[in-house]
Amino acid sequence: MINQRSPWMDADLELYRSTVRRFVQTEIATHAEKWRKQQHVDRDLWRKAGELGILLADISDEHGGSGGTYAHMAILFEELAYAGDSAFGVHVHAIAAHYILNQGTEEQKRKYLPLLASGEMVGAIAMSEPNAGSDLQGIRTTAVRDGDDYIINGSKIFISNGYLADLIVVVTKTDSKAGSKGVSLFLLETKGAAGFEVGRILEKLGQKGQDTCELFFNNVRIPAANLLGGVEGKGFAHLMSELPYERIMLGVSAVARVERALALTIDYTKERKAFGKPVFEMQNTRFKLAEMKTEAVIARTFIDDCIQRVIDGTMDTTIASMAKLWCSELECKVMDECVQLFGGYGYMLEYPITQMYADARVQRIYGGTSEIMKEIIARSL
Repeated sequence: MINQRSPWMDADLELYRSTVRRFVQTEIATHAEKWRKQQHVDRDLWRKAGELGILLADISDEHGGSGGTYAHMAILFEELAYAGDSAFGVHVHAIAAHYILNQGTEEQKRKYLPLLASGEMVGAIAMSEPNAGSDLQGIRTTAVRDGDDYIINGSKIFISNGYLADLIVVVTKTDSKAGSKGVSLFLLETKGAAGFEVGRILEKLGQKGQDTCELFFNNVRIPAANLLGGVEGKGFAHLMSELPYERIMLGVSAVARVERALALTIDYTKERKAFGKPVFEMQNTRFKLAEMKTEAVIARTFIDDCIQRVIDGTMDTTIASMAKLWCSELECKVMDECVQLFGGYGYMLEYPITQMYADARVQRIYGGTSEIMKEIIARSL
């Protein structure tokens, strides 16, 4: 889908892309319909991806990862987008791992990162609640110290990987009167956790193969050793530190999906005839495609720079927010324009563009809404 090699790519990464592409095509793309119907991927997929070393490719081998850079993860996110996948929750899995890598204690890193890298454990992060989405300071899930444990009570909603998750980074309040300084994160092992319940897999507009669930915590005991970083009240700072990684990830996927949508639409308009000639030969079609192609190239140039910044360790919150805002808004815009050029067929689910249109809408909501991104960017002005 990429017309020219991104500046952060090299020969070794090209070989890595080929390996990832084969895996995505053989182990993921062929199962898309099955996973949409069952609302989650097969458990075996996680172990297979772990064996290939692609789950935590940008984490050092010292902690069980593959010792690569963010470029390796960007390739995975791109190839999943090029294949039309919206079921494999590796994005959330990687986010959870980076919370542990960057904010966890050495003991937490040694214990959990190798298990996440191998696919033996599936990771998730539980932030949103029925009455608290973008406003993370408004969460009501509590964690109260009781001897060597904490007792967690509350609920979470819209949790990706919620059905299959073995390890969940849970956002809680350890001090309801301390505002942002009263937020703490915990690492919950779900297997055998008394009082922990996974609700139904939610029916969504798109991304139907992704297991998005409600989670319930009723006096769930968790060892104090599972307080992320080992210090109460650091959760909000942890969140602010790690959210840029997630937002660049969403930007990378958005740009790749824009490229795929454009390629599909160009091919379709060259084949589809109306009034005795290909739709592509109509001026309106060519002009629309020319506009989208221009925007896609601009987006690729921008996101390539962002990827390089992450690799170099120079990414900041403002640029990450710009990437999330602009790329997700562009994705939704392009999907709408492409559906229009497909005409009536663009409304039929047998065409990939239709599923892409439905999958895209949440991009402007999760990982921080477009409105929140604008607020963050405005603070830097």
